[in-house]
Amino acid sequence: MNASRRKVPSRFLSRPHASRSPSSRRLMAALLSATAFGISAQALADDPIKVGILHSLSGTMAISESTLKDTVEMLIEQQNEQGGLLGRQLEAVVVDPASNWPLFAERARELLSQHEVDVVFGTWTSVSRKAVLPVFEELNGLLFYPVQYEGEESSENVFYTGAAPNQQAIPAVEYLINEVGIERFVLAGTDYVYPRTTNRILETFLKEEHGIADEDIMINYTPFGHSDWQNIVSDIRRFGSEGKPTAVVSTVNGDANVPFYRELANQGVDAADIPVIAFSVGEQELSGIDTGPLVGHLAAWNYFMSVDTDINYDFIDAWIDYTGDEEAVTNDPMEAHFIGFNMWAEAVRKAGTTDPDAIKDAIIGVTVPNLTGGFAAMMPNHHITKPVLIGEVQDNGQFDIVWETPSTVAGDAWSDFLPGSRDLMADWQAPMRCGNFNVSTGRCGGSTAAEEAEAALAE
Repeated sequence: MNASRRKVPSRFLSRPHASRSPSSRRLMAALLSATAFGISAQALADDPIKVGILHSLSGTMAISESTLKDTVEMLIEQQNEQGGLLGRQLEAVVVDPASNWPLFAERARELLSQHEVDVVFGTWTSVSRKAVLPVFEELNGLLFYPVQYEGEESSENVFYTGAAPNQQAIPAVEYLINEVGIERFVLAGTDYVYPRTTNRILETFLKEEHGIADEDIMINYTPFGHSDWQNIVSDIRRFGSEGKPTAVVSTVNGDANVPFYRELANQGVDAADIPVIAFSVGEQELSGIDTGPLVGHLAAWNYFMSVDTDINYDFIDAWIDYTGDEEAVTNDPMEAHFIGFNMWAEAVRKAGTTDPDAIKDAIIGVTVPNLTGGFAAMMPNHHITKPVLIGEVQDNGQFDIVWETPSTVAGDAWSDFLPGSRDLMADWQAPMRCGNFNVSTGRCGGSTAAEEAEAALAE
């Protein structure tokens, strides 16, 4: 990537999106192409391939998830303008699980049983993903999950296009230690499975790999939608004033981030004193905050809107065209859906069908462009390869990329820093076809989806 990156949103772009062809022209080109291959416009409209979208459009997670619904609809529209897939048009089927974790399972069953969708793109929180997992395994549906998560899972029916801990959390903490000189850590998260498991991994990693003492690790959890951060931020300030360089590693999710960052600013906690590195705050979340006081705080992702590549500018242009909003922003989970959608489409072409079992076999090894200028490959464990980027918040709500891995990193389904998973591996290719194969015992543990869903919903 070029070190002199352009700052976005669109008012900072040097390539005007107005020069792009109108949607009507692209559609006409697709229809002419279809005619050339003997496919009528009517045939393209018949028997559509149904694409389910399972993202919250209301409730505490709507601030993050509603944009992903729009992203998938844009990708569907683009694919249809290119003639669809297998000579068929794609049709979006949208449901709203409303940030209600049990409702996610009901809506997933509705998509698979009632609407008979061919694939689903959706969920954000790990508890919502775990809630739907038994449904997808029971009904043999396909779910593309676009968000960073805690790992410790590999399902035959799920493709994890967001980051595993070794593609985000671990590199972020190593950056803080090696590049910033941090010696004390506040692990702050929302109270559910993703932050708790990620912080267990990070706590072990800090102690075993870097010798960080118990007294130099502070852990705090808050409920979804938490709004009163005054006491917690005061505790963070006190913890950071005891003589050692301190940072906050944040797995706070959803709209709770807005009052959290606001309270940091109110109490004068700036990046020079106690930097915050976030795993769930991107351009979309910052669009609702006055980012001036937050300049210098950090986020770890696998994509930022400020990435300086032609394919990224094309994606941004397309997004602005689609939304009609000159100030529209893009973010990491959007890129994950971009990658996942294109991987699924390529697997459909490769298999010549949308049949789930055929797609599972066809998609392993599929490689498609990412938006950072490289490529993403689907691995046998149903995770993908991704670069890791660290960005600093700028006063325009964007991120300046200050660090990145020299190459892509393959996602690990099972962490080396949790005792129960150190001996596990996942490989969905024949003959293994197992998501939790124990290399010590030589046995596959089998699906634990129902138990994990029950545990996640009970937390």
